[in-house]
Amino acid sequence: MITGELKSKVDKIWEAFWSGGVANPLTVIEQFTYLLFLRRLDEKQLLEEKKANVAKIAIKSPVFTDKQQELRWSRFKNIDAEKMFELFTKTTEDRPLTVFDHMKEVGDTGGVFSEHMKGATFMIPTARLLDQVVQMIDKIDMKDRDTKGDLYEYLLSKIATAGTNGQFRTPRHIIKMMVDMIRPSKDEIICDPSCGTAGFLVAAGEYFQENHKDLFMDNSFREHFNKKMFNGIEFDSTMLRIGAMNLQLHGIETPNLIGKDALSESNKDIRDEYTLILANPPFKGSLDYDSVEDSVLKTVKTKKTELLFLGLMLRMLKKGGRCAVIIPDGVLFGSSKAHKQIREEIIANHKLDAVVSMPSGVFKPYAGVSTAVLFFTKTGSGGTDHVWFYDMKADGYSLDDKRSAIKGSDIPDIIKRFQTLDKETGRDRTDCSFMVPLDEIKANDWNLSIKSYKEIVYDEVEFEEPRDIIADIKKLDEQRKNALKTLEGLLK
Repeated sequence: MITGELKSKVDKIWEAFWSGGVANPLTVIEQFTYLLFLRRLDEKQLLEEKKANVAKIAIKSPVFTDKQQELRWSRFKNIDAEKMFELFTKTTEDRPLTVFDHMKEVGDTGGVFSEHMKGATFMIPTARLLDQVVQMIDKIDMKDRDTKGDLYEYLLSKIATAGTNGQFRTPRHIIKMMVDMIRPSKDEIICDPSCGTAGFLVAAGEYFQENHKDLFMDNSFREHFNKKMFNGIEFDSTMLRIGAMNLQLHGIETPNLIGKDALSESNKDIRDEYTLILANPPFKGSLDYDSVEDSVLKTVKTKKTELLFLGLMLRMLKKGGRCAVIIPDGVLFGSSKAHKQIREEIIANHKLDAVVSMPSGVFKPYAGVSTAVLFFTKTGSGGTDHVWFYDMKADGYSLDDKRSAIKGSDIPDIIKRFQTLDKETGRDRTDCSFMVPLDEIKANDWNLSIKSYKEIVYDEVEFEEPRDIIADIKKLDEQRKNALKTLEGLLK
């Protein structure tokens, strides 16, 4: 958990960027990320140097050659601000690369982050700001994996609080709820086809760190965890870089991050590959049929991205693979042919496990739309007999634009009930959760809105007769007059 001291240090760095003229929240995080990466590159070389000294051998693939020593964090952090800025912005005959150029060319030695550096731009405008931020980052103790991860999570939370880029971030507690409900297994191949900052993949990694630490003693699991388990697709290069750094700082060194549009023809070869999909795909958007891969359109012919992504996920999952995905409420009850088509596909041809209805304030202040989480399993042969519904009323935060922490959350109850679905069959539909049989859903045009099935009990309220209320008012009015007379008498 992030400490107040670490928050304070990050806040000061954030404020330094803003006062130094870098006002776009995404730009701040991107530049912050580059500097973190530069520090990591130097730390990586320092570690290799120590190993080489002990073994008395040369480093096989140094991040920095003998002629590039001045480009290292441990060197430039100690020089004059103007000279440091020149190292980032100017080349010389003796030094054909700037610090930033070198960072973009380190290749495999820099890990997955360096693979997505094409198009990266250095945007710190002054020597003073660069020096100020470098010195502040240098004072942060980042030896511990949890500290590094918490620092970056807190940094990313500022995307949401800053405003314009809030759509990139799903509330962390909602992500954790989904992961805790689905309980990833050690052999999972996990994917987020719209990964953004990789919050879902990070949360899945943390699930193993928190619940299955013993697995990390197994070499084969560690190999799988670091190289095959985590996969993300994202068309935005900035998000890819931020997501890569987020994963690396959380101890996932070589995730597979793919830079392409998941719905396009360029992604057509990815099918039947993943055992688990965790996602919050784009809600509001539409695409031309020509730009969408044909097999997705065969599953659901539509231009709406939220429906197309559901078709894509069915294609990408292996048989037996599971999915937990956030969708807008309209997907649950929409009356268009495409809405009904995708609902019928999931319910009749695969296995829909659960629908968790969330209150409209979960994504405030950036979106007031009501949302739900679908949990389904790809079977290709049906399997839905009952669908479990839960009506979430509280997620631990106020449902207004402030989203302040409050007492009371349905999330622990949701997780507990989902893990014991055998006990849910006898619940009344007046409860917050209950089961609905397949036949009833089919007869209701594949409608998945909880309002279509939940029974609301109205309490009878008895009011007094109007003549009695009038009599009470007259009585109170008489008492008021008497009180005024008493007060006037006291003044004489």
